[in-house]
Amino acid sequence: MCRLYTNSQADFEDYYQEVCLQIWRSRDNYQGKSEWSTWVYRLSLNVCLTQLKQDQKTRKVIVTELPLNESVEDQQVYSDEDLNELYVAIKKLSEIDRTIILLYLEKKPYKEVATILDSNAKNIAVRVQRIKSRLKDLLENKIEIYK
Repeated sequence: MCRLYTNSQADFEDYYQEVCLQIWRSRDNYQGKSEWSTWVYRLSLNVCLTQLKQDQKTRKVIVTELPLNESVEDQQVYSDEDLNELYVAIKKLSEIDRTIILLYLEKKPYKEVATILDSNAKNIAVRVQRIKSRLKDLLENKIEIYK
């Protein structure tokens, strides 16, 4: 999750450290009303979104406006070029859509995603289809740019 809300390795490490710290500090607040993984995802999402808002205020950085063909070395996290392109495209999505598609890619059931995001499973299913369509368009447009 931290990778989707950052643009550099240093920012990723800062976000990841903050997520781990908040999980450690909040562990006693876990009440067992949901799966541990659901609670951790929700906490992680809240930390990432809070960090993102703080970064935008202090650095005036808007992550969702990254050019799709940006060739920043830090973006090349994975050895598979297609996977790198997918993650660059995912960063073009809204904050909530990034979270939804990340959880979808991690094979989380719609019901669990809905619990994490205070939504319902049907809404999540519809959004996943729309997100997949948007990603397909983004990736196809990128390929056409280089032809």
